[in-house]
Amino acid sequence: MSETQEDIVKKEVILTGFGGQGIILAGRILGSAAVIGDHRNSTLVQAYGPEARGGACSAQVVISDGPIHYPYIRQPDILVCLSQAGFDKFINQLKPDGALLIDQDLVQPRGATVEAFSIPSTRMAEELGRTMMANIIMIGFLSAVTGVVSVDSARRTVTESVPKGTEEMNAKAFNKGCDYGLAILKGREKKAVPKAGA
Repeated sequence: MSETQEDIVKKEVILTGFGGQGIILAGRILGSAAVIGDHRNSTLVQAYGPEARGGACSAQVVISDGPIHYPYIRQPDILVCLSQAGFDKFINQLKPDGALLIDQDLVQPRGATVEAFSIPSTRMAEELGRTMMANIIMIGFLSAVTGVVSVDSARRTVTESVPKGTEEMNAKAFNKGCDYGLAILKGREKKAVPKAGA
């Protein structure tokens, strides 16, 4: 029996920030984790501003159990923002029931109609001694909070995608983001369950 369109699980993710933050690498890691680790289909479309470093950039990743006929995203299920300009550009496209993930030190989610999952990814990367690893922290956070790719696949893809000699440090960054995301989910679960006798 063939799958109907309703049976196919498809998620569309936009990652956005500015050049130099590793947004495109994050998109590539996400797509590769879906294909190689989770055995799903994925596409990646990348866009840069007029100048690479410092200019706006985004990565559009489609992940699906079935064929992907169109790689461009009009209404993402998940929006990941590491810059205010990226947030301002894409927030109105996010689905009403979508997930918004932001770097809490770089993005003010003004006008967002969905609750944001926020993480100080850049600050955490600075604490690890490498600001450039904020994208890896965010991938750990994204996989933990949304489940769009499995945590194991994402972690493995991170270590295979980063420069030789930095695998351990990047795995540590990924785990930091993942643990932070799991802690947020746990906190939200506790809030949702009323205390006995309350």
